Amino acid sequence: MDRPDLPADPAPHPDEAGVVPGLFLPCASDLRPSLVAWLGWLQGERRASRHTLDAYGRDLAAFLTFLRDYRGEEPGLATLASLGPADFRAYMAARLTQGLSRPSMARALSTLRNLFRWLDREGVLRNGAIATIRSPRQPQAVPKALSESEALDALSVASDLQDDPWLAKRDLALFTLLYGCGLRLGEALDLDRGDLPSGEVMRITGKGRKERLVPLLPVVVEALADYLAACPFAGGPDDPLFLGSRGKRLNPGVVQRQMRRLRGFLGLPETATPHALRHSFATHLLAQGGDLRTIQELLGHASLSTTQRYTKVDAGTLVGLHGATHPRAR
Repeated sequence: MDRPDLPADPAPHPDEAGVVPGLFLPCASDLRPSLVAWLGWLQGERRASRHTLDAYGRDLAAFLTFLRDYRGEEPGLATLASLGPADFRAYMAARLTQGLSRPSMARALSTLRNLFRWLDREGVLRNGAIATIRSPRQPQAVPKALSESEALDALSVASDLQDDPWLAKRDLALFTLLYGCGLRLGEALDLDRGDLPSGEVMRITGKGRKERLVPLLPVVVEALADYLAACPFAGGPDDPLFLGSRGKRLNPGVVQRQMRRLRGFLGLPETATPHALRHSFATHLLAQGGDLRTIQELLGHASLSTTQRYTKVDAGTLVGLHGATHPRAR
């Protein structure tokens, strides 16, 4: 039987867009308040970062869109309560067929498990079917890192790809920070001017709002100071550290685009991404010898097993003094 035609997605709904800008959730009116409350709980109680909220919102919207097309109607509370294991497996199959990677599929299932646990805890509805679904088996991918010479070449060329001098200094400062401190791109772009320390150690808020201390190499301090001196936009402690050309917080897509230009200029592989600079930070320190616990703290990994993947790249360990081993400190 043909399914009824469904209207195209309207503009973002003000309720969910108030938590995740631009988000539209295709669902029935009886379900929307609970979904918005869940997103608000993630933001308020769980203190989820903006990037985490965006990811959860995208996963939720994709799931609801699937249900809408799968059932032929806007999903409501009764829809979610009636779902069985076969429905969740159909969702997984559809997303994987669309090209979603296995790690992204695992994250999407984690989003749904979180949602259904919250709905149960709040007394909205109970459905334990999602708990029976296993995440797709993950290959133990080895992190991709640049060689020391490739990383240093990337930093030396980073400022040559912008016509505007202050944007050139911004890119150099950002890439130097990623490689010199092992930051995630999201962590760096979330920094405000007031987060810059007066000393040699910076406090970083990472995944799960967990804080860690990261030493700042002199070359990182110098690059940041040069950028701020050249930046044409004044700012206070609560203003973004890294700005786009119009004075707003720098968008990750702009950084990714600059990294693609950098790859083309230097002939680097496609694995040379902003996140690869973080992997390079760890790998090059490990190559000097030392213990994994220290690099776990520097990277902000919750589990040592995550850090141990770097031993597949280089069998070395980390020396005690970060400044004595990092290539940018020589």
